[in-house]
Amino acid sequence: MSALYTERYLNQGLTVPELQPRNRPIIGIAQTGSDLSPCNKYHVELAKRVRDGIIAAGGTPLEFPCHPIQETGKRPTASLDRNLSYLSLVEVLFGYPLDGVVLLTGCDKTTPALLMAAATVNIPAIAMNVGPMLNGYSGQKLIGSGGVVWESRAQLAAGEITEAEFLHHVALSAPSAGHCNTIGTASTMNAMAEALGMALPGSASIPAVYRERAACAYATGLRVVQLVREDVKPSDIMTKAAFENAIACCAAIGGSTNAPIHLNAVAKHVGVELDCDDWERVGYHLPLILNVQPAGQWLCEEYHRAGGLPAVVAELLEHNALPNPDALTVSGKSIGDNCRGDLSQDRRVITPYDKPLMAEAGFLHLKGSLFNSGIMKTSVISPAFREQYLSKPNDPMAFEGPVAVFDGPEDYHHRIEKSPNIGPGTILIMRGAGPVGYPGAAEVVNMIPPGELIKKGIELPCIGDGRQSGTSGSPSILNASPEAATGGMLGYLKDGDRVRIDLLKRTADVLLSEAEIEERKKSTGDYKYPKSQTPWQEIYRGSVSELSEGMVIKSAVKYQRLAQTQGIPRQNH
Repeated sequence: MSALYTERYLNQGLTVPELQPRNRPIIGIAQTGSDLSPCNKYHVELAKRVRDGIIAAGGTPLEFPCHPIQETGKRPTASLDRNLSYLSLVEVLFGYPLDGVVLLTGCDKTTPALLMAAATVNIPAIAMNVGPMLNGYSGQKLIGSGGVVWESRAQLAAGEITEAEFLHHVALSAPSAGHCNTIGTASTMNAMAEALGMALPGSASIPAVYRERAACAYATGLRVVQLVREDVKPSDIMTKAAFENAIACCAAIGGSTNAPIHLNAVAKHVGVELDCDDWERVGYHLPLILNVQPAGQWLCEEYHRAGGLPAVVAELLEHNALPNPDALTVSGKSIGDNCRGDLSQDRRVITPYDKPLMAEAGFLHLKGSLFNSGIMKTSVISPAFREQYLSKPNDPMAFEGPVAVFDGPEDYHHRIEKSPNIGPGTILIMRGAGPVGYPGAAEVVNMIPPGELIKKGIELPCIGDGRQSGTSGSPSILNASPEAATGGMLGYLKDGDRVRIDLLKRTADVLLSEAEIEERKKSTGDYKYPKSQTPWQEIYRGSVSELSEGMVIKSAVKYQRLAQTQGIPRQNH
């Protein structure tokens, strides 16, 4: 068997001493870069420096591809593939003779997919992201990737720019290799990996093409070999304390509403109890101190030069606002020891804790007759939105209004300019956009009003059972669970029904009596959604949990710490 396992790997020019000594770890490099994944493609080059670090530390690197996940390329949505990539990586990490793994992350879903798999198998692992793109500019104006799309959509609807200008502006926002240069889901999730302790301190914010990124790749390769020798596993790092630290950091940087979905999923696979109540409990009362789009002004180059996540953590530490400073990280030190004293020298970008952009900037967790769980990002509530909807003297931080209901983005695009009953105060509802209904939970809730209302400067609240791009600055209510497709109340709404949102009470209710709701459910029947188009879509729909539960494969979470509980797999010949 030893000869059989070894002989084909020798064909690559490897030698027996590189493959068989017990003191020479074999390290996998989980490669997420490819032609189908341009945000991560620079990893094809960066992996060379990871290899150099592994070899220098006395390990043997074996690089392999991961299932591609590209947010801007995959239809119907890239989140459909997060669980597929997770499954395939679990099989690689468990079935092949790997002692440790470097997780090359970047675009939105690659980070949670790889962390979920590392948590399940529980061999020593370390994450390194590809890094954000360089700043985008239109003239002297900073334009952030992703965010410019939502801004330009509104300008196009208002007749202020042409379709050619729309495309030109969007292209200008993405000037180099790397993932989104805003605090969208990509930058958020890679910051979360660092805040969890699964990436080297300071690594999340380094722009892709900076020389420090390749140096970080080398250091990551060095460190993973030591993690194997020290037997430091993901379960030692990703504890409840680490997840609470990540939630705190997410609030401080104005992170994406996709973060609760993905971190709740990672937690389930590592055996940590984490839910959306934890996100409000730990994060809501913390301030926004990172002045980067979409919640702020700058982009990720300034964020990195201002000190990156260590400077954010240092600010939290100075005010005893990081929940668990002693949590262990892959560096071998605690997050507190990694970051204490590394305060930013650029207060334009990372503000003092007591002079924040917003005092309470975390997520609100809303519940009521409209849904059991929904998330609202408070750090992107604009002054105009606050004035229009949240400033009634006799009813502060609450609004209610009639709904306009859309069954997916196709229905929205077809009817938004034609519906006669959409006016100031209308609440836009997007349903059929969840894990089962879409399938995969798509980024389609960030709807804009009809062009005539945009010209008047009127915003409309949005609520949906799908997701919103992390680069969007709209204060939508998202991730509504249960979704319409699994019996959620959104599936029974009709145009003109009234909905009330109360942020002080954390409630979201449809203003119908219980008897009316029951009669509506009987008369309407089950929510109809498109049929599955591929085998995976059918498998996914039959196995996936709600967004509030992390959108995980329900039967997969019982498989934990495989390297410790399942032993070595049976021989293959």
